[in-house]
Amino acid sequence: MNFSLIFANHPHSIWLYDQKTGKFLDVNQTAIMQYGYSREEFLQMHIEEIQAKISDLDMSGQYKHRKKNGEFISVETIEYEIKYEEYHAKLVHIKDIAEDKKLEDTLQESEIKFRSIYEVIPVPLIILRLEDGIILYANSELLKIVNCGLKDLINCPISDLYYDHTSQKQAILSALNQDELLQNYELLLQRKDGSYFWAIASFQYLTFQGESAILAVFSDITSRKETELAFKAQAEREQLMRTVSERIRQSLNLQDILNTTVEEVRNLLKVDRVVVYQFAADMSGKIVAESVGEGWTVALGVTIKDTCFQTGGAVAYYQGRKRAIANIYQAGLTDCHLHLLEQFEVQANLVVPILLKIDEENTGSSLWGLLVAHQCSTSRDWEENQLDLLDQLTVQIAIAIQQSSIFHKAQNELAERQKAEINLKAALVEKEVLLKEVHHRVKNNLQIVSSLLQLQSQTIKDPEISRVFQDSQNRIDSISLIHKNLYLAPNIGILDVPDYVENLVTSILISYQIEPSKIYLETHIDPVNLNVDQAIGCGLIINELLSNCFKHAFPGQKTGKITIDLRGIGNDVEMIIQDNGVGLPDNLDWSSADSLGLSLVYDLVIEQLEGSITVERHHGTVFKIQFPCLTLQHNGSSENFSC
Repeated sequence: MNFSLIFANHPHSIWLYDQKTGKFLDVNQTAIMQYGYSREEFLQMHIEEIQAKISDLDMSGQYKHRKKNGEFISVETIEYEIKYEEYHAKLVHIKDIAEDKKLEDTLQESEIKFRSIYEVIPVPLIILRLEDGIILYANSELLKIVNCGLKDLINCPISDLYYDHTSQKQAILSALNQDELLQNYELLLQRKDGSYFWAIASFQYLTFQGESAILAVFSDITSRKETELAFKAQAEREQLMRTVSERIRQSLNLQDILNTTVEEVRNLLKVDRVVVYQFAADMSGKIVAESVGEGWTVALGVTIKDTCFQTGGAVAYYQGRKRAIANIYQAGLTDCHLHLLEQFEVQANLVVPILLKIDEENTGSSLWGLLVAHQCSTSRDWEENQLDLLDQLTVQIAIAIQQSSIFHKAQNELAERQKAEINLKAALVEKEVLLKEVHHRVKNNLQIVSSLLQLQSQTIKDPEISRVFQDSQNRIDSISLIHKNLYLAPNIGILDVPDYVENLVTSILISYQIEPSKIYLETHIDPVNLNVDQAIGCGLIINELLSNCFKHAFPGQKTGKITIDLRGIGNDVEMIIQDNGVGLPDNLDWSSADSLGLSLVYDLVIEQLEGSITVERHHGTVFKIQFPCLTLQHNGSSENFSC
């Protein structure tokens, strides 16, 4: 395509004029239509007739051109030097920018209206460039809140207003990159003086000064947010108190309780270190529990000899003084105290004493130690409720300390008791061995006496005297049998009464050579509780009454039956010995008879067993004996014992 064709059909106006004279050399059809002149009229004209002001014949720029009808239009021109036939000419490319100027004027007018409206709206707002978050506009309400002038904000990044740069900057950038902008987004912003306030923001896309931007409208919610945070902090403190109280209830291990407390307090207060410091008798101390952030000096287990405490510096803590130190260098601390704190990089701290109640009668308290929260990274303005929290926790710690002390004391007492119990058991075993040996020796000695009586009786020719020796031997054997059963018993001092009576009866039957076919003997013995004295008494009574039956109840070859019953009735023992023999003579006063056996029975029941005895004489003889069931106490006295 040649130049003539391009020139003629170009959509924008094009002129050719002589650089020397300023005379038009040619124009295209678009110029003819735009300006209203014919080609012939253009070729007779000078360019100053259309553009009034020409500087060094330089036509590049934005100008006002006059049309044939006198109307002015806004154009943008670009000039090029060319050779046209024999002329040194310039080609002028003309673009109608009337619409652009109209749009620009409209935008300027709109911005003026926008500013006037936004300035009177009683709502803080700000406009940010979408691309990088640079502040393009802020109204007077926002400037009033942040306490600065417009020049301090314009062309500054929005992040300059963030109180917490690290977390909020990322959150806002993420929000601005979303397809739908966040509404009601909570922000913590800072004023020029460094103080902070809470705001809730809504975002909206718009175009400002020809750029893509974001309108952020704010509402100050500091009062509401502080109330909300206060409730949250109170809930967290209550949860911490519940956690510590629960640990105290669940564990008697003081170290576990202290470790939990310092860890929870550090997390809640967001401090660099929390310690529990325990005093010794000489007012030196030791860090017994610690929770510390990464990068700070570990103090756990460190023994501290603080001359300030040792020279009376702890008196105020005895009186319950609490301290909140925002800056250790501005708190009037002594040089020795400052030196101690500097060893552990402390800039600010909270200090609360741990006081233990001395006893129920004494209203005073003893100083056990301190609960301390350290801020190491910077100074810090503490809140009153933070100091109160530590104060409340020291009460719980004091309870845990006293509870642990009681527990350890109880453990020591238990250990002493267990040791004493072991010694007692050893003594009881030794005593049991000794008693078994005593019973064994008594039984052997009684057996020797019995054997001597038997040997002596064999030398006696008189049957009556021989029978007396046999009766004495039987009595001794009944006593010996008790001692035998006692040292053979699994539990020393506990007599198996049914077994003893059965063995005694069998021994007596053998001694008198009684045939079962002649005299039938039946026993009903309950496992009652008898002490040694009662068992001896019962054994002797059974021996005497059975011997009496064998001698007198069944004269000649008469057969019969003997029954022995022994049972417990409440706190008493009842023993019944009966036979169906000839019975006692009616005129016999058995309680005062000359018979040694019956007299012995009476005396044993009344004197030794402290009981009663009745005798029935019809259809044989029935001896009913009842006596209290006694047990021997450690002090040697006896008391009633349920049989």
